[in-house]
Amino acid sequence: MPKLTLATAAYLLIATALWAGNAIAGRLLVGSVSPITLSAVRWGLAALLLLPLGWRVFKPQSALWQSKQRFILLGLFGVGSYNVLLYLALQTSTAINVTLIGASMPIWMLLIGAIWYQVKPSLLQLFGAIVSLVGVAIVLTRGELSALLSMQMVVGDLLIMLATILWAFYSWMLSRPGSSTERQWPWADFLMAQVLVGLLWTSIFDGFEIAMGHAHLELNAWTGSLILFVAVGPSLIAYRCWGLGVNGAGPTVAAFFANFIPLFTALLSAAMLGEPPQLFHGLAFALIVLGIWVSSTKSRSANA
Repeated sequence: MPKLTLATAAYLLIATALWAGNAIAGRLLVGSVSPITLSAVRWGLAALLLLPLGWRVFKPQSALWQSKQRFILLGLFGVGSYNVLLYLALQTSTAINVTLIGASMPIWMLLIGAIWYQVKPSLLQLFGAIVSLVGVAIVLTRGELSALLSMQMVVGDLLIMLATILWAFYSWMLSRPGSSTERQWPWADFLMAQVLVGLLWTSIFDGFEIAMGHAHLELNAWTGSLILFVAVGPSLIAYRCWGLGVNGAGPTVAAFFANFIPLFTALLSAAMLGEPPQLFHGLAFALIVLGIWVSSTKSRSANA
């Protein structure tokens, strides 16, 4: 039965902090690397770094081949599509829109759990999702919620919404392995299978970007350092931690932790500009934690 422990919370917080760094790195790389090429290079480098530890998963007798259809979807939802859609969304959408729409993940997680996995959400979980969403809105509007009225939908907003829905499916799939024996695999094998399949999907998408003449990569010490960071931290470490967190707390509770991403992003951005944390950051943190606590209260008495 899923249970939120200190260790599980730590895994989820590490993942979200690293993904906040990914959002900042992605913004810094806009103009230097085209979005789909960035995703392809990121996961190609991640695969090379992981290969010495996870190469055995591709042996003919590996259990991967018995669950190949499952990993085709895991690689598409969690690695291929999500990251491509995120980087594409950042090209046309504002940071407020992208992160606010991404903060709807708990809602999608509850809906997908109810429709596809017959896990009915409670009123407490719905309340927790709303409270946590308000906390995110406070971060993104710097405490001025009236700013939400001026938001306008663009193509990037639809892309990040689709990415959020696919990530919700990915998280539920992690918690429901079915007949797959992946939980008995070495961690590097399991992650390697996802990364390589996701890289194959990303390479297909990058082929279209190259064919359209939109692909470009300006490689220098600065861009190379940022790409190395997103290949190691937000990719290998964060995905490993997220998988542990989802298996420990369940996908519904884990989704609430994703709302720390905009908070961590705001704090990291402020730190880079030499600005101290503000009161609204503390209020947002309290609301996000309250949403997690309410949801985990439900999960302690029933499967999340």
